[in-house]
Amino acid sequence: MTTITAHTLVKNEARFVWFSVMSVIDYVDEVLLWDTGSTDGTIKILQEIKKRYPAKVKLRLFGSVTPEEFTIVRQDMLDVTESDWFLVVDGDEIWWDESIKKVTDFIRNNAQKHDAESIITPTINLVGDIYHYQEKEAGQYKFGRRKGHYNLRAVNRNIPGLSSDKPHGTWGWIDNQGRMIQDRNSRKIIFIDAPYVHATFLRRAGDNSLDKNVPKRTGKLKHEIGISFPSDYFYPEVFFREKPDFIRSPWETMSKFFFVRALVETPLRKFKRRYLPGKIGY
Repeated sequence: MTTITAHTLVKNEARFVWFSVMSVIDYVDEVLLWDTGSTDGTIKILQEIKKRYPAKVKLRLFGSVTPEEFTIVRQDMLDVTESDWFLVVDGDEIWWDESIKKVTDFIRNNAQKHDAESIITPTINLVGDIYHYQEKEAGQYKFGRRKGHYNLRAVNRNIPGLSSDKPHGTWGWIDNQGRMIQDRNSRKIIFIDAPYVHATFLRRAGDNSLDKNVPKRTGKLKHEIGISFPSDYFYPEVFFREKPDFIRSPWETMSKFFFVRALVETPLRKFKRRYLPGKIGY
C-alpha cells in the first residue's frame, strides 16, 4: 500500500500545533515532528504527542534556524523520508476529518492510476480570531487556472530531482530542471476539494511577544475584520476532542485594541488587494 509521511516543521506554534498534528496523525503512516528553537511551550506539546504516538512520531529538536537554513532543514526532512508521498502539515493548519481522509484516500487508492505528482487543496484563512475568515479576494496564490486561497500540500516523492529551494517566505519544491513542482505537467497536479483551516494570520506563539522571534512571522499578523462564520459553523472535529489541560483554548476572541486597529486598517487592506496587488510570498 502507498505510504504517507507528514512533515511538520515548527517554531513557537503553541496555540495551534496540537490541533494541527492531531487532526492528521491517524491518517498518515509517520509524522516527522521537528522543532527549530521554540521557547513558548511548543516543545512540551510536541513531547506529549510523541508520548501518545511513540512509534509513529519522529521528534527532533533543533536550535533556531535562519530563513536560508530553513530550506536545508526542509531538505533534511525529505532526505530521511522513506514513504511514497509526504504531506506538509504546518503548525497552523488544522484539517477536518473528511478533508484529510479524502486526500489520503486519494493518495493510497487513486494517485498511481492518475499518475499524480502533487495535490492542491483550498484553505480557510482565519483572520482576527477563530470566528472570522478572510475574504476570497485576498487569495493570491496561483496554481494553473486557479487563483485564491489554495495550497500545495501533498507531494509524490518520486518526482525526478525533487528538492527544497529558496529561503523561507518564497520556499518551495523544485524538480531536476529547477522548476517549481506546481509548474510541472498540470494533468499530474490534482485539485481536491478538501479544505483545511489556516491560522497563519493569527497569533500563534504561546506568548504574544514570542511571535517576533520567528523569521517572517510578524509581517503575517493582519489587523483585519474578517467575515463572521455562521453561528452553527462546523469547525474541525479536533477542536472538540480531549486534550491535555495545558493546551490553550482556541476559542479566544480578538482584543478591543486589535478590533479598533483592524477597523482602521481593513478598508485600506481591501483597497490595496483590489487595486494594488502585492507579490506572492512573504
